[in-house]
Amino acid sequence: MAEFGRQRGKRQEDGGLGSVLDLLLANARLVLGVTGAAVLAIATLAVKRLIDRATSPRDEGDPKAEQKTLEESWQDLALIKATPKPPKKQRREDLSEPLLSPARPLAPGETSEPRVYSAPPEAPQVESSPLRCLTLQEKLLSHYSSRLAVPEVQVSLALQLARRICTQLQNFLRNKCSELPFGSLFLSGPLLDGLEVLTADHIHLMLPVVLDAALWSLIPGEDTVVRNPQYWMIKRTDLEYFPRGCSPWDRFIVGRYLSSNALNETLHKMLVASINWPAIGSLLGTVIHPVVASQELKLEVKHDQVELSITLFPVVEMEDKVLLAAPPEGLVENLWLESFYRAEVSKVKELDAGDSGARQHCLCILNGICKSHPTLHKLSGSPLTHVVLHLSATSSDWAEESLADRFQQVLEELVGYLEKGVLPSYFNHKINLFCELLEDEIDEMGFMLYRAISEPELLLKQK
Repeated sequence: MAEFGRQRGKRQEDGGLGSVLDLLLANARLVLGVTGAAVLAIATLAVKRLIDRATSPRDEGDPKAEQKTLEESWQDLALIKATPKPPKKQRREDLSEPLLSPARPLAPGETSEPRVYSAPPEAPQVESSPLRCLTLQEKLLSHYSSRLAVPEVQVSLALQLARRICTQLQNFLRNKCSELPFGSLFLSGPLLDGLEVLTADHIHLMLPVVLDAALWSLIPGEDTVVRNPQYWMIKRTDLEYFPRGCSPWDRFIVGRYLSSNALNETLHKMLVASINWPAIGSLLGTVIHPVVASQELKLEVKHDQVELSITLFPVVEMEDKVLLAAPPEGLVENLWLESFYRAEVSKVKELDAGDSGARQHCLCILNGICKSHPTLHKLSGSPLTHVVLHLSATSSDWAEESLADRFQQVLEELVGYLEKGVLPSYFNHKINLFCELLEDEIDEMGFMLYRAISEPELLLKQK
């Protein structure tokens, strides 16, 4: 009796499932069309067979029944796979003919004839030439010419304005500070030496401070309070025989040392309060503003075609040293920074002249990339020049054709120096050009350049 109940329940379930499937198939033609209904019918039949076999009692121990069930399963699976796919609908934009308009009524005597559509003529096959992959050499040259090179007109105008401002400032100092033996002002910087990139937006104005070698001497950087070989002190000597007042620069002495801070403060007051910049700017067709808040001696020049930043540096040349009044931040007032810029540019140009090399070209590209990169901007300028000079001592092939190889080699060298946290100066190995970088800055630069070694395009894509 219980077995009968189970069989009856199974028949009712099968009947319910069958009625659902029949209803689905009956309406499939209306929804899916003839082809879609056929596909659904075949797939439904196969699924129904699988359900029937799964719910029907098995003949345990009957090999023939098991073999029959297995064969039917493979047949159903093949049936599902062989189900024809409905034709792919053609997109509207792929049709060559417009949509059919509603049929118009036939005129008297006109017969309806099937319209024959002629196939559109095939368009001639044009073989597309494969895209040529640019080499790194070509990418570097293209990047330089399209994004880094400064227009000659802009450079010429910037230098012209800087020279005229230099002349005006020179005349003022001779009239206002005639007792101070300043030398002749002169321009300096990458823009003047052909190593500038991106824009002609800044230039250096050097103001020589002429010292009597008999009254002044240099104290090496290792013996200064900061123990940094790149900073020097200028000491007043023989005060017993030549008391204060014998040198016009004695007014800037702090603790027997010529104070770079005291000299900068005096010049800053002159630039801000004593010079009639509106009148000079009107004469030159520009607007000139001294930067009041900056510790540097800086002028901002605005012209219709160029905006220029001019930084004034008092400079002392003694014992083959070039020292700038650019002390480090802090409480130290008397330090002078040794500058290697003149020696750097001279050495690079000398090496390029000797082997027709591309060092200057490579430096322009590297400086342009680093200057505009938010992570690498502190590497532009002197550090890159010293890396190129170090590399020139071991790599002799600096021809234009080897620009890409040397570019990648400079990146590898930079990564090596960043790993150590030390970049020795080419002219004085005691000086570490990375000494003012923070550890996090070094890590970020090293990671970026390490990636760029295998994928230099990362640097070229940077805006």
